[in-house]
Amino acid sequence: MSDQQFIERKIIIGLITSTDFLKQIRGLYQNRLLNSPSAKRLATWCIEYFDKFKEAPQKNIEGIYFDKLKGLPKDIVEDIGEILDGLSKEYEDQSKTDQDYLISQTKQYFASRHLEIHEEKLKALRENGDLMAATALARSFKGITQEEDLALNFATQNALRAVEKAFEESSVPLISYPKALGRFLNSKLIRGGFVAFLASEKRGKSFLLMDMATRSAYQGNKVAFFQAGDMTESAQIRRFCIHLSKTSDREEYCGRMLQPVPDCIFNQLNLCTKKERECNFGVFEDRFSEKDIRDSITKQDLEDAFRDNPDYKNCYNCEEYKFKPWGVPWVEEITVKEPLDVRQAKKVFRRYFIKENRPIMLSTHSNGTLTISKIKALLNEWEISQDFIPDVIIIDYADLLVPDSKMEFRHQQNEIWKNLRALSQEERGGKLPLLVTATQADANSYDKNLLTLGNFSEDKRKYGHVTSMLGLNQDPKGREKRIGMMRINEIVLREDEFNSNNVVYVLQNLKRGLPVIGSFF
Repeated sequence: MSDQQFIERKIIIGLITSTDFLKQIRGLYQNRLLNSPSAKRLATWCIEYFDKFKEAPQKNIEGIYFDKLKGLPKDIVEDIGEILDGLSKEYEDQSKTDQDYLISQTKQYFASRHLEIHEEKLKALRENGDLMAATALARSFKGITQEEDLALNFATQNALRAVEKAFEESSVPLISYPKALGRFLNSKLIRGGFVAFLASEKRGKSFLLMDMATRSAYQGNKVAFFQAGDMTESAQIRRFCIHLSKTSDREEYCGRMLQPVPDCIFNQLNLCTKKERECNFGVFEDRFSEKDIRDSITKQDLEDAFRDNPDYKNCYNCEEYKFKPWGVPWVEEITVKEPLDVRQAKKVFRRYFIKENRPIMLSTHSNGTLTISKIKALLNEWEISQDFIPDVIIIDYADLLVPDSKMEFRHQQNEIWKNLRALSQEERGGKLPLLVTATQADANSYDKNLLTLGNFSEDKRKYGHVTSMLGLNQDPKGREKRIGMMRINEIVLREDEFNSNNVVYVLQNLKRGLPVIGSFF
């Protein structure tokens, strides 16, 4: 019997027979720290039993063994059987030893195995030529004994600073939107948050992520933007310039056009008598009901009403409008004189980013090449070489990331999302970042009016890792898309009650690179 087999056998006997031993090592135990498949099986059964009954299984292990026989490989069944056959005598021998010594041996063995596994991963990355990922992995290593020291003692002064930090991080959004969208979204965009937008294809996910990046930089944050393969660097930069200048680079998207603006349902129906009202007549009072305006009015209806009523003014002046579901779309005429050219693009780019020193670090990768390890490596490199520590990390988008190790596809996706959550929990420069990404909804989403928990793709466990999952919705027939209207709804909120019917409406003009013009409830 090798030294490794010997210590693992002693650990298993401790797990089976000693409640005190289980209490001491439960917080450290990870299945991967044992090498033998049989030892892993037995240890898992013991941990499951302890978690349920708060004691070691002892003689009950034989009953557990017979319950679990079905489906186990023959060699593991035989190996476990041999261990249990000799258990009685070995337990008597082990009970004579110092349990504290066994606990010390176990902790030392786990720490050694933890390091050994880490070295194996490093070696594999080096042999594959992925030196950047290997460097990131090396820098991120924490031994088991280091991880034990992370506990916070509530009876110390350090705990008070932790209280201050907890309230600071939860009260100040890193990205702040105005009006209804802000009331819906800002509280979710905090340090340590992991926010994901779920949407069908071509719903403007990338536009919204880009808007969040520029808005965050404008509000004084450092932003790391990872393009995972949806666009080239040139396409992404061109889109940034269009967004900032509010001008398309395509001639067919220039000239006079109508774009949506917020209005009030009672203004349009001429049912408002408030003194702060902008207009003294309605445009739809004789043509549409309130339900018609909300559910079926078309872009053509709005444009016809605009041309027939040149003196009509949209209105959202009253205090009640801020909180009540009174919002509806109207249109206004704007003129884009000429397509954006390189001279104007450089001018607006210089004015917005360079002159005002608003850093966004754009890192572009071809499809199927970006991993979490590479992201960490780049963040480490930027911190060392440029003193760049991001407040906000944006990934466009999560489904294009590839795992650091091969496994069954569904488990790969869960591993990616678990590691994304870890990325949002890792302090840099003493502060946690906000992580924002997007993910594709399932095929059924194309026929749905509102996304729900059932519209996940690949693996529903991604819901368990985010702090907020929000849906981007437009009706299946394209009515809202033609108007320039998006509905954002709650799908999962970790820190609050959520309801998929809680919706905020966002008005857009994507031809001008504007995913957020206005918003209302």
